Amino acid sequence: MSQSIEVRLIASSGYPHDVAIAARGCAWLKHHGYHVNNPDVLARRYLRFGGTDQERLSDLHAIGTGPARELTLAVRGGYGLARLLDRIDFARIAAQAKATGTPIVGHSDFTAFQLAYLALAGGVSFAGPMLLADFGEERVDPYMWQHFEGILHDPAYSIDVESPQVTAPVMVEGTLWGGNLAMLCTLPGTPYMPKIDGGILFLEDINEPPYRVERMLLQLLHAGVLARQQAIVLGDFSNYRTTDYDNGYNMDAVFDYVREQLRIPVLTGLPFGHCPRKLTLPVGAHARLTAHADGFTLAMSGYPTL
Repeated sequence: MSQSIEVRLIASSGYPHDVAIAARGCAWLKHHGYHVNNPDVLARRYLRFGGTDQERLSDLHAIGTGPARELTLAVRGGYGLARLLDRIDFARIAAQAKATGTPIVGHSDFTAFQLAYLALAGGVSFAGPMLLADFGEERVDPYMWQHFEGILHDPAYSIDVESPQVTAPVMVEGTLWGGNLAMLCTLPGTPYMPKIDGGILFLEDINEPPYRVERMLLQLLHAGVLARQQAIVLGDFSNYRTTDYDNGYNMDAVFDYVREQLRIPVLTGLPFGHCPRKLTLPVGAHARLTAHADGFTLAMSGYPTL
């Protein structure tokens, strides 16, 4: 790249469990044209958080106050954003981010910020890679990097996913939204839950066995969230165990059961979640979803770019 892109780190949840991984992530970004402006946040510790509540709140309120098109990147997930939601000035952040053209990227616990940002300020952010889990890897995933760079530099981006589907052909469009399933399930009944009708909802999770995933999906079903969408797109559900007691009840059985309860398409195989091979998806942007037996295409627009 001819000009370095400035990066503002957001340590709004947990702190780095390994400073060497954090340093490796910063070095990798620098080598690829991204300069981290505030690496000092990586040294902060308060209980299990990346700083005190006030420090982490200040991080969030500083989004969009740097140079034009400064990338905001979450350090990691974990837990912590729920403690801050009622004190975050989302309208202020949205105004600052819009004025400076600041993309905001993260996932996992950061889902809580992203959905509240959409619900209260109409702010569009990106569900995507984070410093530790993605850029700090010994081998940064080329697919992740290709689509991270791709969407952040293209105001209308399309991806093709090859993954066999059990649904009839689909062609829908609407607001793309979602993220971590467990985090989304903490928001119904609060001001931080987006009221999206006719949307395309994407979901992922980690460390959740099939029965717990089904329980959370049924919570969203009973709350009326799922039926108001045009399609559900399921990403990576990994790092869980089943036992003999499950008796063949696996994640596929969960997804089949949910399909039976809904009259909308439920697709699988989205490369997104707590996995190295992930897309960067604009939460709150417009999307058109076209699906067939062998996979699907997701065309996106209406989000900030670098």
